[in-house]
Amino acid sequence: MIKKFIDKLFGKSDSTEPGAKRVKKSPFGQRQDVGVKEHGIDVKLVDDRAMDVVRTLKDAGYEAYIVGGAVRDLLVGLRPKDFDVATDATPEQVKSLFRRAFIIGRRFRIVHVIYGRGREHEVIEVSTFRAHLDSSLAEQVGGNERTSKSELAGMKHAVDASGRVLRDNVWGPIEQDAARRDFTINAMYYDPETQVVVDYHNGIKDAKKKIIRMIGNPAVRYREDPVRIIRAVRFAAKLSALGFKFEDKTVAPLREMKGLLADVPQSRLFDEMLKLLQTGHALASIAQLKFLGLGTGIYPLLDVVVENADEPFLKLALQDTDRRVGEGKPVAPSFLLSCVLWSDVREGWEQRKKRGEHLMPALQDAIDDAFNAKIGDVSGRGKLGTDMREIWTMQPRFEKRTGSAPYSLLDQPRFRAGFDFLRLRAQTGEIDMELAEWWEKFSTAYDDERHAMIEEARRELQSKPQAPRVRVKRPDAPAPLAPRNQEGRDPDDQGADDERTGVDVQGDMPPAKKRRRRRKPRSGGAGAAAADGGAPGGDAQP
Repeated sequence: MIKKFIDKLFGKSDSTEPGAKRVKKSPFGQRQDVGVKEHGIDVKLVDDRAMDVVRTLKDAGYEAYIVGGAVRDLLVGLRPKDFDVATDATPEQVKSLFRRAFIIGRRFRIVHVIYGRGREHEVIEVSTFRAHLDSSLAEQVGGNERTSKSELAGMKHAVDASGRVLRDNVWGPIEQDAARRDFTINAMYYDPETQVVVDYHNGIKDAKKKIIRMIGNPAVRYREDPVRIIRAVRFAAKLSALGFKFEDKTVAPLREMKGLLADVPQSRLFDEMLKLLQTGHALASIAQLKFLGLGTGIYPLLDVVVENADEPFLKLALQDTDRRVGEGKPVAPSFLLSCVLWSDVREGWEQRKKRGEHLMPALQDAIDDAFNAKIGDVSGRGKLGTDMREIWTMQPRFEKRTGSAPYSLLDQPRFRAGFDFLRLRAQTGEIDMELAEWWEKFSTAYDDERHAMIEEARRELQSKPQAPRVRVKRPDAPAPLAPRNQEGRDPDDQGADDERTGVDVQGDMPPAKKRRRRRKPRSGGAGAAAADGGAPGGDAQP
């Protein structure tokens, strides 16, 4: 009776009688507009260019908010490195408002608004509010994005056989856009002009309680987009230092859902792997992967990182990457991946050198083997693979410190990356630290100082005993037999002995050496004399 009275008092009813009204919880949550006194965001931490994008869209009559991880970081007092904006304007409408804006994406069409040029440029990503669609009502295809391109071309909402969303380009209101986002702490909208945070799923409360919670049923949400498994690991790694932890229901399905990643395109997994390693929390991400039982099976190259993370060289490279990101310095994926695969390349290189192969060909073959075994088709081609090869092939060139070699190496576009790689090798004891110190000094010295350093290196080299050079004789392929006449001679050389070898070409003699081809004498003059052994530099008269 008391429970019924309380339920009636608060407008609740479990009655099955006709006419009884049930209070259903909206799947889109309840909108809350939270002011600055409650959320405490410092507007000074907001990037000016993100402010400009929001202001431009609002001045044109559209809704616009800073959204996602940037709002989460602002709530906990961090300065976001990237800013995303959400709006009710379509991609075409957004593009028309900015001078440098580009529509990208197939599964999700978004706009990149670009400020600045070169290395200093910044991209503000602008997305349109999307509708929350029931995946059970979507059209189903048998393959994935790559194998079903023609079938997906005319679809706006499609899933594959496992329930993974392949197309979801249907615009909708802001409350539905919030419901289709993954975690509550990533589903808040911040207006930097009014300083109001729009929150539908208690994201501010979860941020204050330091909880990472999935919106909706976690198992269903992971099935819709298995990449959310990797994103969960990344958020946990980034926020673990601040004391954030997973809600039990959110973390429970992670390990059993890992197999869904097998259907995700390799290129997308590769990009997510780079985000794990290059957002300033690489070591924490690896620790989370191990803790959650996800250390293997996500992506082959990531398996190598987790397996070798405790090796001194790779651990130092990961620490250096985290440090650079924390200092706001750029990091190149080619450099980090070069460090990841260096143990494989170095091992193959040493084995080939022990067999007597030449230095550079042995290194090139070792690189090819490492790419084929660990990289595959995604990143071993194109600019990324080329940059990695340049970093590796620079390493033996650093040993040459005489003549013009140091100057030519210094002019290489990837010199700095190659030198940083050399420095890591020296710090782990793989090579002499003196070599890294020499190159650091040489790279910053004036011309006269560089000349003196090269001369000193030349004198040191001359004073050292030189090891005898060993020529490696490779087996020659048998030469094809030339046609012979009845006397066993080449029909073009009807004389006595073959002039290429000085011996008769017959029997089981070794293959003939290649000879220089004789010139046919021209008619008269100096040309004929030259052909007969005369001076080839004489004046020739017609």
